[in-house]
Amino acid sequence: MAALLRRSGSALHSSISRHARLAVVSRSMASKTPIGFIGLGNMGNPMAKNLVKHGYPVIAYDVFPEACKEFQDTGAQIVDSPSDVADKADRIITMLPSSLNAIEAYTGANGILKKVKKGSLLIDSSTIDPAVSKELAKAVEKMGAVFMDAPVSGGVGAARSGNLTFMVGGVEQEFDAAKELLSCMGANVIYCGEVGTGQAAKICNNMLLAISMIGTAETMNLGIRLGLDPKLLAKILNMSSGRCWSSDTYNPVPGVMEGVPSANNYQGGFGTTLMAKDLGLAQDSATNTKTPTPLGSLSHQVYRLMCAKGYAQKDFSSVFQFLREEENL
Repeated sequence: MAALLRRSGSALHSSISRHARLAVVSRSMASKTPIGFIGLGNMGNPMAKNLVKHGYPVIAYDVFPEACKEFQDTGAQIVDSPSDVADKADRIITMLPSSLNAIEAYTGANGILKKVKKGSLLIDSSTIDPAVSKELAKAVEKMGAVFMDAPVSGGVGAARSGNLTFMVGGVEQEFDAAKELLSCMGANVIYCGEVGTGQAAKICNNMLLAISMIGTAETMNLGIRLGLDPKLLAKILNMSSGRCWSSDTYNPVPGVMEGVPSANNYQGGFGTTLMAKDLGLAQDSATNTKTPTPLGSLSHQVYRLMCAKGYAQKDFSSVFQFLREEENL
């Protein structure tokens, strides 16, 4: 019986995939048809704007009406719910803060699945639990549509410039259709495997990012206390073996670099609370797979402590400021 159910499920998936591929071909023939976009926060806002710049009509929704106001000036159509987006677009991108937000946007009372069209392509660029992505994919598939997870790396600056990296999980035959849209917002669009693997790649990346940012902040703080000029120290690090993205592109020390959050009182960028959330996802995955991640675990504790100490809304590079304030304890 189990084998029969597996064969039946496989046949259903194959049927849906064939139907979806036909829809993809149809979409490619009219590539400038409207794109739905749900979630217009720090990342979603510039991502949606880049779709507009590439000539795509955007149908937008955000739970906060003020986030939608400036999109009316671009000609985007603002609607009242995720289900209204699904009613008007068969290609939808979601960019939401958490697993719970994604679940509500897709399966809630006014969610996408209430009015989704068969063959629709639904791309979730939120960073959420890989297990949640898999459950959403199952729910979407039951409606005859296609779900792909495509979380991003690069931060707000890359979102504005259209240079994000997308890590994509889902049915491989649908990747080209997804890439057509994601390439408008990113310089790198990488297929990772089945649904959930995009999320897996993202949480692994962010765990390393947190570790390297804390390491950079500790190193810069020590060097400054030893009498080194911070710009000089950063220059030396960036031509030496300690070089990393946190030191050469996103330095956490005020005055070392321009155009980064540390130069703007740690405003904008990637919030500490979001980093703590992503590290929590990494720790859940480490527990589930029995993977030792001692530095990832410690980083999670550091960012959770920062949230409790008033840094929740500051950029995650504010760990430098946090360490400076805590060093006398």
